[in-house]
Amino acid sequence: MSTAAPPFKPFNLALIQLGQTGPDKSANLAHARDLILEAASGDGGAKPKPDVIVLPECFNSPYGHVHFPVYAETIAYTPGQPYDVHASASESVKLLAATAREAGVWLIGGSIPERDAADKKLYNTTTVYSRTGELVAMHRKVHLFDIDIPGKITFKESETLTGGTTMNYFDTEFARIGLGICYDVRFPELAMTYARKGCQVLIYPGAFNLTTGPLHWELLQRARAIDNQVFFSMCSPARDMSAGYHAWGHSMIVDPMGKVIAETEHEEDIVYARIDPTVFVEARAGIPVTKQRRFDVYPDVSRGL
Repeated sequence: MSTAAPPFKPFNLALIQLGQTGPDKSANLAHARDLILEAASGDGGAKPKPDVIVLPECFNSPYGHVHFPVYAETIAYTPGQPYDVHASASESVKLLAATAREAGVWLIGGSIPERDAADKKLYNTTTVYSRTGELVAMHRKVHLFDIDIPGKITFKESETLTGGTTMNYFDTEFARIGLGICYDVRFPELAMTYARKGCQVLIYPGAFNLTTGPLHWELLQRARAIDNQVFFSMCSPARDMSAGYHAWGHSMIVDPMGKVIAETEHEEDIVYARIDPTVFVEARAGIPVTKQRRFDVYPDVSRGL
């Protein structure tokens, strides 16, 4: 059974729509660090300092199934057990932990290709760090991006990746935040279960493409936010037409009424937003679907988890 979620308090959120991701992992990590520190400064003081900063999906390497095995890192994190960041075999984990600590923020480290220490399988994995640089949560992408739209795009993550088997959220001093990655957004059961386990905010690093992005990127986020009366956000890479995969961009934050409260276009940028629990409370009071569900008519998909 889940413990009670922390009281929902106002906080500041920043999404880094990271660009300039190329074949040099060290350069990618250095650039990510620079942008995290820039975001943490509130754009040099022009914006309030963020409490949470988010990186995009696959931020440390080019995106593509041929790249995942080459760039994969071993993390070897076990939920609920202390993790020694300094002894980690992951270059990305060490950098993210150190930067979260330096910036004094909660950091959702986008995602990286991960190689399991035991079975050597590959995963698309996000990691989360506290203000003191502790690795506190990890989520492996549950639903793999295997699609085939004739004449437009064919992509199969399952050629190299394995799907995760757990749902994951973490508690801060101001909210419970649920995690997903990109294609996970198309499966409402995931977001629904998070909400029923007390998550007030859901954040999914993602990288929609130029076919599905214009059609579904905003629509799916607004749907998940309205369905569950939560704040919902996805952080994309910037678009690079010279890369093998062309990201849609448009990183955004949606409130529990389905209103887009912050968004950018497709270039490298930092998106800032104030997360106000008042909207969360008013949405649930005015349209009380959380109290009106008929589990005598249909099942509660979160039951037993």
